[in-house]
Amino acid sequence: MDQFDVIIIGSGHNALITAAYLTRAGRSVLVLEKNDRPGGFLRTEELTLPGFKHDGYAAAHPLFISGPAYAELREDLEARGLRYLNTDLPTGVSMEDGRTAVLPSSFEGLIAEVERLVPGDGTALAGMFEQLSPYVNDVFGLFNMDLSSAEASPIIQRLLHQEGGVGYSPFAASLVSTARNTVSSLQSPVTRAMLASWVTHLGRTPDEVGSGIWVPLTVMALMGGGMPIPEGGSEKLVQALAQLITDQGGEILTGIHVERILVEDGRAVGVKASKGKKYRAKQAVVASTTPDQLYLSLLADTEISPPLRALAKQYRYGKGCVQIHLALSEPPNWPDKRFNRVGQPHLTDGLDGFTLAIAQAAANLLPANPTFTVDCSTNLDPTRAPSGKAIMRIQVLEVPIRPSGDAANLIDVGDGTWSHDLTERFTERVLSVVRKHIPNIPSAVIGKYVVTPDTIAKYNPNAGPGDPYGGAHDLGQSYLLRPLPGQPGHQTAIPNVYMLGAATWPGHGVNGGSGYIVAQKLLTL
Repeated sequence: MDQFDVIIIGSGHNALITAAYLTRAGRSVLVLEKNDRPGGFLRTEELTLPGFKHDGYAAAHPLFISGPAYAELREDLEARGLRYLNTDLPTGVSMEDGRTAVLPSSFEGLIAEVERLVPGDGTALAGMFEQLSPYVNDVFGLFNMDLSSAEASPIIQRLLHQEGGVGYSPFAASLVSTARNTVSSLQSPVTRAMLASWVTHLGRTPDEVGSGIWVPLTVMALMGGGMPIPEGGSEKLVQALAQLITDQGGEILTGIHVERILVEDGRAVGVKASKGKKYRAKQAVVASTTPDQLYLSLLADTEISPPLRALAKQYRYGKGCVQIHLALSEPPNWPDKRFNRVGQPHLTDGLDGFTLAIAQAAANLLPANPTFTVDCSTNLDPTRAPSGKAIMRIQVLEVPIRPSGDAANLIDVGDGTWSHDLTERFTERVLSVVRKHIPNIPSAVIGKYVVTPDTIAKYNPNAGPGDPYGGAHDLGQSYLLRPLPGQPGHQTAIPNVYMLGAATWPGHGVNGGSGYIVAQKLLTL
């Protein structure tokens, strides 16, 4: 049996961040990955045509470059080829009636843009940020802490309670507000749509209790981090991390499916992979997984308290995602030329239409008029396509994993499987919406590849039936209730088994938070 200090199951960017820290500290680390190469949802491939390099799943990394892992590993990663390209216009919104808005990186620029749309909205928006100001440092500090830790406890208490200990704080109230309520003081429907729509990228919806606080937090994160992409594709982050790990003595094995975590006398001692291969861990096992997979599969042979096992069975997944990757004969021809610099804008008919599409998806219907983001990586990185050509990604969130019908009664969904016909017809619907915003789409399309919930589920077991965010992020499955109420942190029921990844705080996306948190815990062992 091969022996290491720490064994890590899975190789998403969080797992690799943990491995990078541990190997830098001299620990022997083995990373086991079931796919053909490391990276999880960070994967860059020629999906459409030769020379067109698409990010098949995750693309931009604003939260990662704002976090401590990047700050501390940056020099080593850049030495191994990682280079970020960024824009001063992280996002924006294009409305079907032709109105547009952009969200600049500067606060002054954002206020000016909002004032341009409706005078007085700049003051209202500034008031939103002013109300959050006393809490900002504590809030963003928690993104790099285990919420169940002794270190986090006084910060959470300070955030939730009024100074003096009487009653609850305005911040506590914002935790149970909705995004629609948060933007209600803004008069411009364009601004409301631009700001409130982003909560879906945090796994929430605009009318969902608990989504309200994520409006100003997301805006602040975007202004602070921009919309950075690695030159050459999202997978460049993984390649740099993997090279750093191996340079520091770590080992990464691919094509290895871990079946069980081996436990003796209440502690993990290693893992068993397919074909009976075993690897021994002297200090800890780290699993980039979801709680249902952990307690119902990886620890299926281990004695776990029945209530915790029951909670794992109840773990819920959210809606699916469709991503349409396009190879273009020419760059998108935006009527508002500022959008040639916008990182990832929403295309929508407004907040009401957006929430209607979400409601239709919640009823397992294909939305009749879907709202989504688009991004064109070649605006920042022309190396991603042949000269003069471009790539575009359309990301449609809140899509039924298994649709039971069509809200427009035009598409036969069959048994709900994302068949070629269903995928093609829904793609046509999405492209017909894009045409209203970008006149040369779809005429400029020369290649197409579509990722569906079925694709996502097959590729990554952490997506469950097809949820790219690794589990529902509603209030009942967030913060100290994540990954499970009976496990409000990264340390599991087995003391030396740790969880990281989208199912744990601070959640999904390329943020590096859980990888950093688990690394700091393990470095104290």
